[in-house]
Amino acid sequence: MSILNSAAAVLRCFGAECTELTVMDTVEKLGIPKSNASRLLRAMRDAGLLETIGQTKRFRPGVLVLDAAISYRRSSSLVERAAEAVAKISTATGHTGYVSKLIDTEVAAVTDHPGTHSLRVVSNIGRRLTAHGSGTGRALLALLSDDEVRALFADGIVPPSDLSPQSIDEVLERLAEVRRTGVSFSAQESTRGVDALSVAVRDPETGEAVALCIVWPAALATEEDRKTIETMLLDGAAEVSAALGDRTLRKR
Repeated sequence: MSILNSAAAVLRCFGAECTELTVMDTVEKLGIPKSNASRLLRAMRDAGLLETIGQTKRFRPGVLVLDAAISYRRSSSLVERAAEAVAKISTATGHTGYVSKLIDTEVAAVTDHPGTHSLRVVSNIGRRLTAHGSGTGRALLALLSDDEVRALFADGIVPPSDLSPQSIDEVLERLAEVRRTGVSFSAQESTRGVDALSVAVRDPETGEAVALCIVWPAALATEEDRKTIETMLLDGAAEVSAALGDRTLRKR
């Protein structure tokens, strides 16, 4: 494994459930010798990719990574506009929101907007979900043709729960519904007790696509609340789409 691939492997260890690493953590996660892990973490620290936490021997992502993340967000008009739309909905509803992207057969949040309710879904930034087994993922998959989806999951699917589609045919059935309504709903699929609504939007010039998503504790929202969130997401996506020159999506 090259030093670049090794550094990338270390950065992929970080996420919502892993905000710092020690040498032994790196050994366990990457399966490399302790001496190699120690040298790798020091080299990444010296390059600005990592930083030590105070006087401890624990490492976290460095300022260079943060600067790259900010640059990525600012370089994408789609992500920036989608983040503004989700933040507005999150503030209005009190529920947590995300802007997510499809990465191969998974989906990951690139921005998050914490809710304000005392009972709310905590941030999942950095956590990857299966695209076929999450509402956000299916919102993005619905932008593809059935043939493209079958090719993407040529090796089959592994359902994340008994509430998720159990076969590729079931996935395609869900996607047909998403294309018909414009909205993707997930009822406690990825996380027990958590529901989510997602709407996808694509930049007509670059082809880049993101999903606007709002999540909430399943016991907290009524059917009327869900319809309100659905309308707000569809309107938000329409505003983003129109700002990018695509008026095929219309506000409710």
